Amino acid sequence: MLGYGKSDQRTAGIHLRLRARAFIFDDGQARVLLVVTELPLPMQNVTDAVLSRLSHSFGETYTAHNTLITTTHTHSAPGGYCGNLLYNLTTSGFRPATFGAIVDGIVEAATYAHHDLAPAEVTLSQGELRNASINRSPTAFDRNPPDDKSFFPDRIDPQTTLVRIDRGDRTVGAIHFFATHGTSMNNRNHLISSDNKGYAAYHWERDVEGADYLSGQPDFIAAFAQTNPGDISPHVERNSHEGVADPTDNGFENTRVVGLSQFEDAVELLDDGKPIGDGVDSRLTYVDLSNVEVRGEFTPDGQPHRTGRPMISAAMMAGTDDGAGFAGFRQGRNPFWDKVSGAVYQRAAALGSTQSPKGIVVPAGLINRMTPFISEIVPVQLLRIGRLYLIGIPGEPTIMSGLRLRRTVASIVGAELADVLCVGYSNAYIHYVTTPEEYLEQRYEGGSTLFGRWELPALMQTVAGLAEAMRDGRPATTGQGPIRKKPLSWVRTPPPDTGSFGTVITEPSASYRPGDVVEVVFDSAHPGNDLRRNDTYLEVQRRAGEEWVQVANDGDWSTRFEWARLGRAGSRVTIRWDTPDDTTPGTYRIVHHGTARGPNGSLLPFTGKTREFTVG
Repeated sequence: MLGYGKSDQRTAGIHLRLRARAFIFDDGQARVLLVVTELPLPMQNVTDAVLSRLSHSFGETYTAHNTLITTTHTHSAPGGYCGNLLYNLTTSGFRPATFGAIVDGIVEAATYAHHDLAPAEVTLSQGELRNASINRSPTAFDRNPPDDKSFFPDRIDPQTTLVRIDRGDRTVGAIHFFATHGTSMNNRNHLISSDNKGYAAYHWERDVEGADYLSGQPDFIAAFAQTNPGDISPHVERNSHEGVADPTDNGFENTRVVGLSQFEDAVELLDDGKPIGDGVDSRLTYVDLSNVEVRGEFTPDGQPHRTGRPMISAAMMAGTDDGAGFAGFRQGRNPFWDKVSGAVYQRAAALGSTQSPKGIVVPAGLINRMTPFISEIVPVQLLRIGRLYLIGIPGEPTIMSGLRLRRTVASIVGAELADVLCVGYSNAYIHYVTTPEEYLEQRYEGGSTLFGRWELPALMQTVAGLAEAMRDGRPATTGQGPIRKKPLSWVRTPPPDTGSFGTVITEPSASYRPGDVVEVVFDSAHPGNDLRRNDTYLEVQRRAGEEWVQVANDGDWSTRFEWARLGRAGSRVTIRWDTPDDTTPGTYRIVHHGTARGPNGSLLPFTGKTREFTVG
């Protein structure tokens, strides 16, 4: 799995399916494509592949300039899709099947949106949400100047923003922006999950609007996007003594409660919107963050500075309060690594001026000379939809970093600050973005600011150039994008499956009451043989006359699909259905779909069905 960087956190089933939701805004002269994906990290190789595929279908309609692909940053998703080695180290390298499924899903979402273009009214509203986030690095935040800190008195960014899309008297889409990390599910979880933002979208589309994901596109699409949650955690239970919500430290419950908070905020904002305004526009540039001369107007001390080659620190290796990293490292000071790095800084003044006081562990820039390890040349983007400006940053800005980027753009284009959002996790990935003051604390976020203390000022300078170009109606200097190389892979093909595929090992009881848990076990095969995208590994079916009607599948909150290896080549699948309290009384059964791979590589689909049982 990707998110926590744990090699022992391997996918073993599904709790919530991951989805991509695409929105196109066209004013008759220009258009922008915004895709919100339920993934851990944005990756340049994914963005490039999506744009290449779209170009085959739509020519130059969708380009790097006018397409923003952002992720919700769930930490409970498959890894191995990245173009940089660092993020594939815990997944046995690059995994083509995972990469292909991700690209296919994003392309399909964008294609649906393209063919669904129609006149619409778009409104924009803002609110505040204070029970779904806490600051996980308060000592770093407190290093910022008093005037800046006063903007966020609770050390969180409570602003929520809702874009509502109506066709006639029907709302067909909504995009909700809010800063909270996708870490409700902890690093001991092994089930694929879209985490709190995914649950918010699922609840609105499926529970409230009644979408049937397997029968086609929903009539209403809800996306819950990130802004700048670099130092923000969803684990508000840590502040329960201060009177905020306490969803407990249970990952599933935290996912539900924090997701529900975002959904409820979005619904409250639905009727508060005002027309978003006319026109759409976009600008993009590629910047080599390892080599930026930053002008004094963007630095706290008013002096020019430089960024440097990416360096991985001891604090980054330590992990966060949301998920511990490697033993022997800690956030803040690491005496051994600090001493070694300090000696290096004395001999290499240029390195010290960019990276000090970071305790360097891995000189990632040197590894990049041998193999693509970490991105250095990355896209920075600015989109305008009416009066809403979206700053596409390929990393994880802290709330104060986001504020400074927003202020930079707002001051140039003359927008209200609330109408300018910093959208992290966009198009590519560079890890964290902290303010120069926060960097000095060398918490996880500062230690993960790879290009040194002046990374944020470099990005501020870059977005200023984009904002000036957009204000003046001229193109921005695009620059040279990164050169892509084939990622390394050492994935081994699983052995041919063995077993009595589809046989029920554990049958359900004869009857249950609403609220009970139904749990059954099947003899199965490796689920990676067929990812069953836009399909399901399980069905909960209710008898309706002579037919069986599906009431839940593996993308539903009430179900869990758990896979385990049995011996060398056998598989067991456990399917759990938490019967909702409002379950319709009747006769039910559980169905499992799978695909077995034979010795010659042939694929054999199979289906298993349990005996009937009643709920009532």
